[in-house]
Amino acid sequence: MIFRSQSRPLCTAIAFIPVLFVAIAALQQRIDARTGSFAPEQEELLLRSGKAAKNLSLGYDSLLADVYWTRAVQYYGGRVGIPGATFDLLWPFLDVTTTLDPHLMPAYRFGAIFLSEPGEAGAGRPDLAIELVKRGIAANPSEWRLQTDLGFLYYWRMKDYKNAAAAYAQASKNPEAPLWAKLMAARIAQKGGSIETSRIIWSELYESTKDPRIKKTAAQQLVSLKAQDDEAHLDELAEEYQNRFGHFPASIHDLIAAGLLSVTPADPAGFAYILGPDGKSRLNPKSTVVIDQLANTPAQ
Repeated sequence: MIFRSQSRPLCTAIAFIPVLFVAIAALQQRIDARTGSFAPEQEELLLRSGKAAKNLSLGYDSLLADVYWTRAVQYYGGRVGIPGATFDLLWPFLDVTTTLDPHLMPAYRFGAIFLSEPGEAGAGRPDLAIELVKRGIAANPSEWRLQTDLGFLYYWRMKDYKNAAAAYAQASKNPEAPLWAKLMAARIAQKGGSIETSRIIWSELYESTKDPRIKKTAAQQLVSLKAQDDEAHLDELAEEYQNRFGHFPASIHDLIAAGLLSVTPADPAGFAYILGPDGKSRLNPKSTVVIDQLANTPAQ
C-alpha cells in the first residue's frame, strides 16, 4: 500500500507528459501556419505565460525552453528582411524561454539583437532588448558578456552614454572580463558617441561573434562608419575651402585644385563621393554602401 501511494504522483506525472508534448506540437503547428502570413489580426501564442509553461513542464523546463528558443529563432528567421513583416511574437517567445531556463545564454544575447534591430531587420524594440538583458544579468551575475551587451544597447540603440559607460564599467569588475571593457567605459564617458568609439565596439563584436548574421551586421556597420568618417573629413575640407574663397566647392575637383586633396576619395564600395551645393559630402547614388541613419554619431 505504501508503494502504491508513493507511486501515484509519479504515474500521474508520466501520464501527463503526452499532454505536454501535444501542447508543444500544437504551438509549433500554429506558428508554422502563421510564419508566412502577416494578417492584421492579433497573433496568439498557445502559452504566452512563462509561469504557466513552467507549471506544465513537469520538471522538463530546459527541454521546453529549448523548444521555445528554437521556435523563436525560426520565427525571426522566417520574417527578417521581408517588407511589412512584424515580430509581435518575438518578445513572448523570449519571455517564456528565459522564464523556463534563466541560464540559456543565447536567448539573452541573440534575442536582444533580434529585438533591437530596426526596420525589416528586427522588432525595433531596444527597450525590450534592455529588459531581456537585465533579466539575464539578474539570473547570471557572473556573465560579464551580458553587461557588455547591455552597454552596447545603451550606446548604439539608445544613445544613452551615461548608462552605457556604467554597464561597461560594471562588466570590467568581473575578474574574467577583458581589459577592453574598462577601456570602453572610460572612452564612452569621455567621448560619448564618437565614430571611433563606435568602430571599436563593432570591431570587437565582429571579432568575437560566431553567428554569421551578427558578423554580417557588424561588417556592414563598420563600412557605414568608414563612410561617415570620410564624409565628416570632406565636410571639414569644404568648410576650409569656403573660408578661403567665400563659397563652397562645386565638386571634389575644386578641393584637389585648391591643394586640399591629392586624389578623389572613394567610399568602401569604390564609388567617388560627391559634394552638394551646401558643401556637404554625399554617397554616389550608385554606391552600395548604406549609412545607418539611426546610428549616426558625431565625428571626434
